[in-house]
Amino acid sequence: MNADLKKIFSYIAVVFCLAIFLDGLFTVNQIEQVVVTRFGDPVRVIKDPGLHFKVPMLEKLAFFDKRLMSVELSALEITLGDKRRIMVDAFGRYKIVDPLKFYQTVYNEKGVLIRLNPIVLGSLSSVLGGLELSTLLSDTRISAMNKIRDEVNKAATAFGINVVDVRIKKTDLPVQNSEAICQRMISEREREAREIRAKGVEIAKVITSTADKENAIALAQANTKVQMLIAEGEAEANKIYVEAFSKDKEFFEFFQSLNAYRSAFSKPNTAFVLSPKGKFFRTLNEGK
Repeated sequence: MNADLKKIFSYIAVVFCLAIFLDGLFTVNQIEQVVVTRFGDPVRVIKDPGLHFKVPMLEKLAFFDKRLMSVELSALEITLGDKRRIMVDAFGRYKIVDPLKFYQTVYNEKGVLIRLNPIVLGSLSSVLGGLELSTLLSDTRISAMNKIRDEVNKAATAFGINVVDVRIKKTDLPVQNSEAICQRMISEREREAREIRAKGVEIAKVITSTADKENAIALAQANTKVQMLIAEGEAEANKIYVEAFSKDKEFFEFFQSLNAYRSAFSKPNTAFVLSPKGKFFRTLNEGK
């Protein structure tokens, strides 16, 4: 019985020792760097990838990324050099170059945001406050952003990080300014619409007046041409009549008399007070 207990305790001891040994082993990959701490105090930094050993149960590990990381900054209202106010959303990109200093000052990414946010916003306000909006919207803003990056990076070295870039993600107007500008734009568009409508009415009147004038001229010319054609036709008809009837004068007078009778007696109930022996009834009297 004692031998069996000894075997059990031996197994337990081996397993315990193995667990302690395995607890002391850890792996660092290519994108990581590690700060080893003992009782909360950093004792060494490991940047080389591979299998490493720590004192089991006494030492703890803090892993930090070697890659480029981003931090989203708070929106900031800035007064520019031309007295215009804008809202700026910015972000920064950084690398942890000194994990020990990073661990001692900011500890994690949340700490980076807390410490870096006022530095970036202060630099943005300082640098952009001397620029006009037209400059900020042009390519020359790149030099301003580089200046902001250099200022922020100089302050960020105290946190063990290297700020490689600071960029403006979005620029907008404050709400009150946006509403005022929108209202002004609406008023401008309404004014332009009134002017365009007034010009349209004026142009329509000119077109209508011109069309009426041209129509009147065209009608007058057409009527003149018609009268001329009628006159020419009548003249030609009279010429033909004269030529035709000049060959027989008596027949011409007879035909003229018939036309006169037809015109005179075409209306019913027409009364004449004439002598039956007058010239008007000569043709009728001759036919008796």
